[in-house]
Amino acid sequence: MSGFLRVPGLEPLAPVRVTDRERALACMAASVLLDYPDPGPDRDERLAAVRSGVAGLPEPVRSRLAGFVDHALTQDPQALARAYVDTFDLKRKCSMYLSYFVTGDTRRRGTALVRFVEAYRAAGWEVGRNELPDFLPIVLEFTAVGDAELGTALLAAHREGVEVLRSALTSLRSPWAAVVEAVCLVLPRPSADVEDRLLQLITAGPPTEMVGLNALGPLEPFAPGGARNEEVRA
Repeated sequence: MSGFLRVPGLEPLAPVRVTDRERALACMAASVLLDYPDPGPDRDERLAAVRSGVAGLPEPVRSRLAGFVDHALTQDPQALARAYVDTFDLKRKCSMYLSYFVTGDTRRRGTALVRFVEAYRAAGWEVGRNELPDFLPIVLEFTAVGDAELGTALLAAHREGVEVLRSALTSLRSPWAAVVEAVCLVLPRPSADVEDRLLQLITAGPPTEMVGLNALGPLEPFAPGGARNEEVRA
């Protein structure tokens, strides 16, 4: 009998042909849906705005984003918020921080985070919330309303992290898996090198050398364009 087990593979997702506007709408919707689900009084209105905003997207993308909205609207807001924390804050392979999948909490993490900050600043943007710059919803928002080409390049450069996140969420049968799938559908297909690194990450997980990140310093206001895209968020 073999002493090896096959690592469960993900079903390949063929990229969907989308216009620049459709990709921006998909990324903005995913940014909203992958962010912490604030259980405040405007929650249902916010989700309804996302559902309306994605109505014209290609079916494979629309069905995943709208399907998550439908699910969220049936959930108790507090319960959904707790599920979010249990999923993304307590499970390493469900980290929402893209550079973590490649660097873990190692000395390279600070440098990776600075690269995100520099990319945003090169396009005239700054992060205006108390969050690390590689937080997936921030990268998606930047791709939607900041610099689409640079944002897409950031996502492509960290495609392994996005795919590991998709794998982990799929294994958990998490409703957020559909949202990450929607993101993957509007990105170019990963290269063979990326797929090889992805398999290694799925198997081993992120590096675990623990160091501080205080050298990164504070981030400045991320508000050159004002509020989030109103097409998908009220």
